[in-house]
Amino acid sequence: MKINKKGIDLIKHFEGFREKAYLCPAKVWTIGYGTTRYCNGDKIKEGDRVSKEEAEALLKNDLSWAEGTVNKKVKVKINQNMFNALTSFVYNLGSSIFKESNCTLLRKLNKEDYTGASNEFKRWNKAGGKVLNGLVARRKSEGNLFINL
Repeated sequence: MKINKKGIDLIKHFEGFREKAYLCPAKVWTIGYGTTRYCNGDKIKEGDRVSKEEAEALLKNDLSWAEGTVNKKVKVKINQNMFNALTSFVYNLGSSIFKESNCTLLRKLNKEDYTGASNEFKRWNKAGGKVLNGLVARRKSEGNLFINL
């Protein structure tokens, strides 16, 4: 599957566009729509800048690994909204957390416990050890999209 416009709009809404590199709450240099690395693998660094067009290209590149992670690790049938929510989740957290065997959201999903999986989104609301209102809102939106609300 591939993320659609609804999923991309969700990511863009919560990431927001930033022309100039900034330190995200997890203390990682970030730019554009939440990008932490350029297409060649180089990390974003202080002082970097991007245009909206460059940010779109970086987002598209990042979405390919996020989509790949979801496609590879989800073993049950999901619909487009579920895929969009999961791709947004992976995009924000990174693929390693989702791929870990102790990711309860993925374990529940792969046991076809869709309600249980949707309830797991809200647990991922911290960055740097602190609950962030933006992550609370994002996880609520992802969880609701996942269960098609």
